[in-house]
Amino acid sequence: MPSHSSNPGGASRVRRRALLGTVVLVVLVALAGLAAYLTRDGRTSVKAPVSPPSSPPSSSSAVASPGPPTVITRPRALPVPPRTSDPIAFGKAAAAALWSYDTRAYPQAELRRALHAWLTAEAKYADAASVDRGIPSPVLWKEMAANGQFATAKVYEGHFPNAFTRALQEDPGAITQAYIYAVTVSGKQTIAWKGSPAGGAESRSTTLAVQCRPHQPCALAGVMPSVAP
Repeated sequence: MPSHSSNPGGASRVRRRALLGTVVLVVLVALAGLAAYLTRDGRTSVKAPVSPPSSPPSSSSAVASPGPPTVITRPRALPVPPRTSDPIAFGKAAAAALWSYDTRAYPQAELRRALHAWLTAEAKYADAASVDRGIPSPVLWKEMAANGQFATAKVYEGHFPNAFTRALQEDPGAITQAYIYAVTVSGKQTIAWKGSPAGGAESRSTTLAVQCRPHQPCALAGVMPSVAP
């Protein structure tokens, strides 16, 4: 999906983004790309305190997610977050939402509001800017709308990255500060437009930060700047 122009944020947005990255960094210590992202532009991370261990995910949940193996989006429908406590199932649904849009059905601002509704209500962990980077800018959206462009997504697979799984096995209590899970999702995005209903398709993959606190539905914390295997 095309990305829009950068949107300058205030100091509070920078702090939220840095804190989100810090939390995920605790369990993704092997990702050099993420570490570089957290420290660029002079930002430094401070290790958050870790609460006593609660109920870490089982080894089976780290491998696969229950439910349908494929998530398919429908054109013309704004994305609605599912109510699930499974971070992988939520991550797959979130990736499908992020890879989809329909300029024929709604304006850019409505899609942006709909995707922000997927974010956690805990402001210090919600990185809205990382979501906005995947949405076409208003100017680009207008050009796309003139051609009736839309995109649908198929998600085939979601999993916890290897580094995340290893870190949890070594320190299960590390996640109990914010209950943010890293989820890598793979699938396909198909783009079509007026006069070209078949369009073109390309493989997509992304790593998401998903918050799933006990006894609460999962929510999106942000989109990571690089894909974790």
